[in-house]
Amino acid sequence: MYTLIELPYEMGALAPVISAETLSFHHGKHLQAYVDNLNKLLPGSEYVGMALEEIVQKAPAGAVFNNAGQILNHELYFTQFKPASEAVQKPEGALAAQIEKQWDSVEAFKAEFEAKGVGLFGSGWVWLAADANGSLVITQEANAANPVQRGLKPLLTFDVWEHAYYLDYQNRRAAHLAALWQIVDWKVIAARYDG
Repeated sequence: MYTLIELPYEMGALAPVISAETLSFHHGKHLQAYVDNLNKLLPGSEYVGMALEEIVQKAPAGAVFNNAGQILNHELYFTQFKPASEAVQKPEGALAAQIEKQWDSVEAFKAEFEAKGVGLFGSGWVWLAADANGSLVITQEANAANPVQRGLKPLLTFDVWEHAYYLDYQNRRAAHLAALWQIVDWKVIAARYDG
């Protein structure tokens, strides 16, 4: 049985970037529904006891994949944030060196990442992921998809489903994506890269 992850911060801690109201609905309603749905779908299936990443890699398109993918995506999303006053605000170490090698600057990387998020049609996710050699790639994943399906390690993600931002930003997806950098904890992203 899968359970709803506990947030590593208080509901209002990410405001004004993400309001307590948005976080309450996004975590407590949307993510809870994916957890509940997956737990109803798994009994008697070949996926019982599998890690979420394994289900996402193996399950064909459909209800099991969609719910497992959304749980995995949201767990990575929610745990990459900290209140702006506590978050490590810029990449360091090997991750910073790789970003600068591939994009020349963190600012250029952020600009491309935001553009890919704005340019993703419909619902989905924009990701920074790493291949087995440590090279980085920005991917756009529709709906519940995740870079693990491509053999990549997911590092950083911005949720571009409307429920992630509509209460706070209405239809201003670009403003939402630009604001999220304030609460990204690069220490978490670096640990995922190094791990």
